[in-house]
Amino acid sequence: MALLVCVTGRDNSKLLAGLRESLPDTDIREWPQSGDLAEIEFVLAWNAPESLWQKLPNLKVVQSFGAGVDGIPLAALPSGVQVCRIVDPALADDMAEYVLGHVLAHKLRLRQYYQQQHHQLWRPKRACSGSRVGILGLGQLGQVAATKLSQNGFEVLGWSRSEKKIPGITTFCGQAQLTRFASQCDYLICLLPLTAQTHGILNKTLFEAMPTHGVLINVARGAHLNKTDLLHALDTEQIAAATLDVFASEPVEPEHAFWHHSKITMTPHVAALTSLKTAMAQIVSNMQAMQMGRPLSHCVDISLGY
Repeated sequence: MALLVCVTGRDNSKLLAGLRESLPDTDIREWPQSGDLAEIEFVLAWNAPESLWQKLPNLKVVQSFGAGVDGIPLAALPSGVQVCRIVDPALADDMAEYVLGHVLAHKLRLRQYYQQQHHQLWRPKRACSGSRVGILGLGQLGQVAATKLSQNGFEVLGWSRSEKKIPGITTFCGQAQLTRFASQCDYLICLLPLTAQTHGILNKTLFEAMPTHGVLINVARGAHLNKTDLLHALDTEQIAAATLDVFASEPVEPEHAFWHHSKITMTPHVAALTSLKTAMAQIVSNMQAMQMGRPLSHCVDISLGY
């Protein structure tokens, strides 16, 4: 029985050291030095090569090294495999603070004043009047963000795939109510899981439904956004501005149009960073649960994608 770490694009030395200390009797390997693949029952993964999955005849568990599972090709996994994700209790609070901070930054015109300072311009204006924030996605992250915004005087609306009733939030659901929801948002926050249904949901149709003073804030996944549609919406003043923390390819390539766009604020995927200590504790717990035949934590419904 072996655990394979296949988390690409990062230095995993601290992660491997921590897992080996916590699981001293477990054979822990790192891809591509994977050894006999038939011995691997548990894979810790993020953006693993898709060809890997069909080479693991005894795979039982795939643990995502992240809060989402979009770094794992669920459709490519052998049947019967359980998929789990990391749940960091502090993640929701960090995300809520980021969202509130950037809503306030737009409302108070901070980007405009930074630009004016660079050109030594003194042009004071009142804060923007809009105070209605719409949240796409009403899971744990969305609900904590909604609470934080409400506590700071914002009116909060929410949209989800299926109907939800949340005190203090005007809720919408389903594709039929999406544009009606967007039309009422001064600020639109994307906190959706990435699925086949939500891929590209931030697109021309949505931007055309938003008020022309509307601001998009995407803190979910880069693949939620249609890049061409956003640039067109900003350049034609369909919406006023965008803050982006997630991108289809990270780090963003130097020639990307987002870098120098006057209406786009970029941050390097920092809205909410999972604690390595928290992640390791959950990985270890699930590995031990698999070994002892106990239920795993934070399992994903593969049919829904989250």
